[in-house]
Amino acid sequence: MANSLNIPEQYLSALIEVSAEINSIKDPDTLLSRILDIAINQLSAERGFVLLKEEETGELIPKASKTAEADNNADTSEISSTAIESVIKAHKPILTFDALTDEQFDQSHSVVMQKIRSIACVPLKIKGTLIGAIYIDSRNQKARFTQKSLDFLAAFANQAGIAIENARLLESLRQENEVLKEEVNRIYAFKELVGSSKAMLPVFDMIKKVVDNSTTVLIVGETGTGKELIARAVHYNGIRKDKPFIPVNCAALPENLLESELYGYKKGAFTGANTDKKGLIEVADTGTLFLDEIAEIPMSLQAKLLRFLQEKEIMPIGGAAPKKVNVRIIAATNRNLADEVREGRFREDLYYRLSIIPINLPPLRERKSDIPLLADHFLKKFATDTGKRINGFEEEVMGSLKSYGWPGNVRELENAIERAVVLASGNKIQESDVIVRGLEQQNRIESGMTLDDVSRILLTKTLRACEGNKTRASDMMGVSLRWVHYKTKEWDIQD
Repeated sequence: MANSLNIPEQYLSALIEVSAEINSIKDPDTLLSRILDIAINQLSAERGFVLLKEEETGELIPKASKTAEADNNADTSEISSTAIESVIKAHKPILTFDALTDEQFDQSHSVVMQKIRSIACVPLKIKGTLIGAIYIDSRNQKARFTQKSLDFLAAFANQAGIAIENARLLESLRQENEVLKEEVNRIYAFKELVGSSKAMLPVFDMIKKVVDNSTTVLIVGETGTGKELIARAVHYNGIRKDKPFIPVNCAALPENLLESELYGYKKGAFTGANTDKKGLIEVADTGTLFLDEIAEIPMSLQAKLLRFLQEKEIMPIGGAAPKKVNVRIIAATNRNLADEVREGRFREDLYYRLSIIPINLPPLRERKSDIPLLADHFLKKFATDTGKRINGFEEEVMGSLKSYGWPGNVRELENAIERAVVLASGNKIQESDVIVRGLEQQNRIESGMTLDDVSRILLTKTLRACEGNKTRASDMMGVSLRWVHYKTKEWDIQD
């Protein structure tokens, strides 16, 4: 059968078949090995090699080698360097039916020593660029390569080049995906937990202790302290980091929906249950379920949650048999659960089951030395998001931020910095850009204030003007240095 490739029908059919096969192989090493299998089998060769150019040095490196007799790798020192050099230099295939009598190989040491009879070598190209070569040979009479077989091998090499490029692209994408995954892990890891204050050190220490086990963790902290960030840090730094992290805000779901959302339901379990639905506990299987605002779970569901924690199995609404699940539970609350137990609003046995490992997250007012770090972190984040070139804060801004009480904690600070970035017109955040409820009155002296109030405001402003130098501040105010030290500590003024 004639064709434009000048390839016999048996080779053409094989070419179509193997082309589909090699293009389905995603792993580069597996692909190169299979390319050799096909070349050796189709041409009844004895040995085969795939050599690829190193990008940096241009040197040809054997990436795969095989023999027809067994899966053992062939010795690359035995191949004809003359054939390889000729193909690489001319970018054209080379063929010899009997290398021992072929003039172009009469000086080839390997041909003589290894008694190589037949050689076929073709260039491997990707979009016209030489990337290597496919080399096959035989030392017996079996192969006796022909021009037709060389035409097949050349056409096969074209397909192999495409397959190699695809495999390389997929490998590159896989590596990029791993990098992105690491970046996601980094975002939700310790680096996102900005802070170096003494109040945060026990939190970091506890996270390190619990990341590589599946013990239940209870995070306690005021609203806005970053409880979900802690939960994500535990998950994404631990043994389940490649598994699902499913957050559930228990306060955001009505009582009549919370059970079905957590446990799922079977078709026909109630009106509107038209299909089976997995619950969030099952969705989190092998991963982590983060139950935020755990104190909001109604008493009617607390017993069922306790059973799940003890038995590690769930019963969907309308289900006939329980399902085993492997889920780590991290719970969080802004309430004192011990008080909730005493008031009869939370089951004591559930409380003890949840609080195996407690992590107490301090409020921002107890870690004011972290405010500059947090403010700078949020400034960089929102400046990048908005495309604004803002590189810092005016000096008086940080003093105001540190003297404010932050009842909304880190979340309130984050919101304040976001607003400031949006409002800012210069390359630094001005005090007028920072809009926080109560902050604008924080340092204003008004009638009716106590002497302590006025003294605190005056000391704060003076220390700011003196860049924290307490000796200079005491001289300016006409008070003793001991008084400045005492009041700075009493009023928690950050210098």
